Formats: sequence, structure tokens, C-alpha cells
Amino acid sequence: DATRAADVEADVEALLSQMTLQEKVDMIHANSAFTSGGVERLGIPELVMSDGPHGVRHEHTRYYDKAVGARDSSTYLPVGTALAATWNPDLGYQFGYVLGRETAYRGKDVILGPGLNIIRDPRNGRNFEYMTEDPYLNSRMVVGYIKGVQDQGVATSAKHYIANSLEYRRQEVDVLMDDRTLREIYLPGFKAAVQEGGALTVMAAYNKFRGHWSAQSNYLLNDILKDEFGFDGLVMSDWDAVNNTMAAVQGGVDIEMGTDLSQEWMNPDYGGFNMGDTVVTLVNSGTIDESLIDDKVRRILRVMHRIHIFSGDRPEGAYHTPEHLGIARKIAEEAIVLLKNDGLLPLAKEGISTLAVIGANADRKHAGGGGSSQVKAFYEVTALEGLRNALGDAVTIRFAPGYEIAREAGADPALIRQAVQAASGADAVIYVGGLIHGYTDAWEDNAYDAEVLDKPDMMLPFGQDELLRAVLAANPNTVVALQSGGPVDMRVWVGQAPAIIQAWYAGSEGGNALADIIFGDVNPSGRLPMSFPVQLSESPAHALATYPTEDLIIDHTEGLYVGYRYFDSYDVEPAFGFGHGLSYTSFEYSDLQLERTPDGVNVNVTVTNTGEMAGSEVVQVYVHDNESALPRPVKELKAFDKIALQPGASAAATLTLGEDAFSYYDPAQSGWVLEPGTFTILVGSSSRDIRQQAEIAW
Repeated sequence: DATRAADVEADVEALLSQMTLQEKVDMIHANSAFTSGGVERLGIPELVMSDGPHGVRHEHTRYYDKAVGARDSSTYLPVGTALAATWNPDLGYQFGYVLGRETAYRGKDVILGPGLNIIRDPRNGRNFEYMTEDPYLNSRMVVGYIKGVQDQGVATSAKHYIANSLEYRRQEVDVLMDDRTLREIYLPGFKAAVQEGGALTVMAAYNKFRGHWSAQSNYLLNDILKDEFGFDGLVMSDWDAVNNTMAAVQGGVDIEMGTDLSQEWMNPDYGGFNMGDTVVTLVNSGTIDESLIDDKVRRILRVMHRIHIFSGDRPEGAYHTPEHLGIARKIAEEAIVLLKNDGLLPLAKEGISTLAVIGANADRKHAGGGGSSQVKAFYEVTALEGLRNALGDAVTIRFAPGYEIAREAGADPALIRQAVQAASGADAVIYVGGLIHGYTDAWEDNAYDAEVLDKPDMMLPFGQDELLRAVLAANPNTVVALQSGGPVDMRVWVGQAPAIIQAWYAGSEGGNALADIIFGDVNPSGRLPMSFPVQLSESPAHALATYPTEDLIIDHTEGLYVGYRYFDSYDVEPAFGFGHGLSYTSFEYSDLQLERTPDGVNVNVTVTNTGEMAGSEVVQVYVHDNESALPRPVKELKAFDKIALQPGASAAATLTLGEDAFSYYDPAQSGWVLEPGTFTILVGSSSRDIRQQAEIAW
């Protein structure tokens, strides 16, 4: 409240007034791999951070000696794309609740998440950490995540600000995009994180943006984030993302983090950071005004107060509780997407005496990979374990890996023969394949979904296409479950497969959740948070743009036409569209009514479960501008609601569209424009499956 805020500001100013210049500067750069400096004399502790964003990273460097047994582990939550695939903002809060409690338990002040970069290129090695290709879905899912974490006395760090859409030479590339694309596609998630979620920190990205490093961009950090969005928390750099002292001090970054200088065994001089002792010299010489440093320290102290560092009443947190694991399982269950089903699913347990489980991923744990997002999970239920848990001893399970996970490994005829033998004669086959995160100690060796390296293409590695063709030919009752952070090229075998599941990297309880879906104990309700192109060349980042040029320019020439905005506007058929996801029941839409209000439009539609199983439908509302002065995508997601219905039951869904749902950004006017005219409201089950539509005048 206002009184509390005033008290915080008074305390901040009181501390700031007692600090020497050297003490102030010591607070604005790292003093270990995951801490920034404090002032012991004044009782100001270090700010302690941990990698995220889907679990608390294991202890290392200075804090390694605190790793006592299982305390070094954490609950492995489903990854970002999986969370977004739930299309359930309430689960966003529960996700944050678990993450915040475990971060607090481990004594951390800041968890480095959520990841909010727009998923633009299917090859991006870090897409799994992020959420979606759509700015509106991004905005709705992130608010709950942030509040869930910060309600536990832990700060979040919305990252990577901004447009870090590839890992390729991320510390060198220069991203170009027009203001309209920036405003309509890439900024909304961060705006919601700050203004609605109340994110206490934001992490600046590695890449340049229009010629300026993101961590030194006055336009991004000061003009937009701090001034326009009103962000009064702190901006930290990504690790080693600051390149110049003057540009950083003036550009808006408040804490410079980095790892090269933070290796304790190298006896580093922490004053050697760009925002270290050089700043003291520049202030004393009059080159830099000390008020710039004061503003940075003020923001750091403000964050410390807001997470109750000084008050002593911070929540203690909790570790790996049954409640946490239950939430992880619930998120996984709602995240899994049924892409295709020709009637094979759900499998009836009583009709199976022999089940073949094929694929090395079925017996592989993923928590320890991915780069800085790696989690030392207390346990992780693999798909094979989940199937065994579901079926018990009454069913014989034949497991064959079918492929080898190794660098540049191709199809292995011997392993394929073993897989075909296991599949032949089985009552059903569960194939669990896809991609991998890579190894914890050297993820670059096998990186497909991991930090630092992008995927070479969208193809399944390790000869899986050949394996799948052989298995499907041997037994047509084959369910294909893919573990990955996003789409893969399925052209070779998609026509043969009667059932396809997108299983993501689904966390500690992922194997149990997958079994729940396969056997119908849970009705699938996940929806794709990104489009799955048929092949890489049909992704808009490739159809309308190019890979970084020789001079390391990433030009977003596709503009607004990211993901479904491209597929729907250019009439290109994806393999599976944005928002797509099947159910074991069916839903009917009826009686669409639009109601103008002083603030916008109410969209009312009746949804009926016309099948024989309880299930949840995600009602999606898209807006089409019938005529506009500037080109607009043919449809844009502006509202959604997830509705649970018993068989035969109906519910009236009411979704509200504000003025922002009808507006676009006009660079010529440097602002948002709502043109009078007629709009078509499209309501359906995905961007490609519109069930009802009606027009309304504004």
C-alpha cells in the first residue's frame, strides 16, 4: 500500500545516504558467479541469485559446500513451452508458487526466470525455456508465474530483454526490427510482466538491438522499460553481456553480472568489471554524475525491501513436498498435446497383455540438460517408468531403445531390428523419441534443445525417421510420443502414425502424466503454444527472413508475421496449427453474441461437451480488422478461456475484449491507433479451427 511504499523509500534513502561511493559501486556488479555485492558495515547483504526458470539450479561455485544431500536438488517443473501449452493462467501461478517456495528454501533472493522471448525460429536451442510465439498468450501466462514466485518472498527476473531469438553467436549478433514489430510482438510479454505481474527484476539480453548492446541500450532500458512502462525495479545484465563502462552506466543496466571474473579459484579482481572500480574513477573525475549510481543502488535496495530481506519476515519456503509434486504432475497433464488420433487412443489397459516401448528417450531423464536451466531433480519419472507404474505386473513390457543417443549417430540396423522384433506381435506400441537437452557436463556434444547452440534443422536426430517407419510397418497400433521443446519434421512418417502426442520435457512427474493421457485416466487438454510447420523452409523466419548474415545481422524482415500470423495470413498450411490440440471428447460451439460496452466488447458463446468423457476445451477468440490503414495479420489472438465440462454439459463462456484488442501500433504517430470500422470476431478451438464468427462495429 501507499504507506508501506513510502516507508520503503524512506528506508532506501536512509541507507543510500550513509554509503560511500566505493560501497555503492560494489553493489552494482557481481562479486561471485551468482551474487552481487552488499555492504556489511550497513547490514546490506549480497543479492543471491539462482538459475531457473523451471527449477532451482544445483549449487555450484561459492555455494557448492551448501549442497548437502537432497537439499541440492529441486522439483523439476515442466519447461516453459509445456507451461504455455496448458493455456491455463491459474497453473502459471501454481508453477510460480512451487518455484518460489523452493527458491526461498534454498536461500536465494532472485530466480532467473521467466523466459519471455518470442519463439520465432524452430531451431533456437533455447525455445524450450520460453513459452510461445504469441504476445497475448505470453502476457497471460507470465503474470501468474511472476506473482506465484514473488508471493513467496523471491524476486523474478523477466528475460532476455529483448529479441534473443537464436543462440547463434548471441553475444555478437545485431537484431533489426521496426518499431511496430517491437511493440506488437516482442514487448507485450515484458510489459505485462512489469505492469501486471510486478516483476522486480529484468535481465537484459546478450544481443545488440539496432546497433546497441541490449544491456547498454538507452532506448530499451531507459526510454521504454523504466520511463514508459514505469519499471522501478532493477535491470541486471545477462552474464558477461556488458561491454562498455560509460554505455552501461548511462544506458540503464543496474547490476553487471558475469562468470569469467567470478571463478573463485582464479583469485579474481571483482573491481575489474566494467561497472567496477572504473566507475569510481569516472565519478571522482566528474565524467559520470554520482546520481546515476545512486539510482542503480536505490533500485537494488528497493528490490531487497520488497522481498523482505531487511524485515526478517521472509517466508521460509519448502522443499520437494507432495504438494509441489502434485502441482508438477497437474501441469504436465494439462500441457501434453494430442496432435493426432485416428481412434487408437486412449488405450484400454484391460486389452493389453504385451506392450512394446520403443525409443531411447523412453528411458532417459532430461532434467540435467539444457544449459543454465538444468535442474538436479530429486527424481524424474521417465516415460518407461510411468507406463510400468500405470500397468503394474499384469502386462509384459518389451523395451527396445531403437537408436543410440550419440553425436552424429545415425540409424543403427541392429537396433532397428531389435525394435521391430519387440513391436511385432505386441498389442500396442508406445514410441518415445524426439530431441534431447544434452549432457549436464558437456551439453554442446549432443545439443538439440539447449543453451549456446541452435539445432541444425527440424529433423529428428539419431536415425529416428527410419526407425519410426520400420516400427509403424511392424505394428500399426503405435502411439508416437515426442519429447522436445517444439516442432520436428514429421513428413516421413506422419501419414503412417495413427496417434501422435507432443509430450515436451514434462518435469519430475512427466512419465506418470504421459501414461495418464495414453490410458485415458486424464483427458488431454493441452494446446500448441506455437505453430508446427511442415518443414523448416515454411517457417516465417525462413520463408520471409534469413539466418544471420555474414556481418551478423538478424533482420526480422517477416515483421508482424510470426507463427500463425504468417501461416493464416499467407495461407500456408502448417503441420499442426497454433492452439491445436485434440481431446477424447468433442465440443460444440453455439449462440455467439457480441455486446458493445463502454470499454470494449463482451464475447459470449455457449460450449457443449457432446462426447462421453469429461474434458476441457480452450475457447480462443481472434480479432480480424476488416479494413485498416496499415496491413494487419488476418487474425490475432486476443482472449481465451479454458472450460471444464462433464459429458452433455454446457457452459456460457464470456470473454472481454478491451480497446487494445482492436488497436495497432502506428510508427508514424508513435502510438497505438484504434480505427473506427468493422471487426470480425472469430471464436474457435485453434487458429485453424474457427467455429463461430460475427461482426461488430467500433
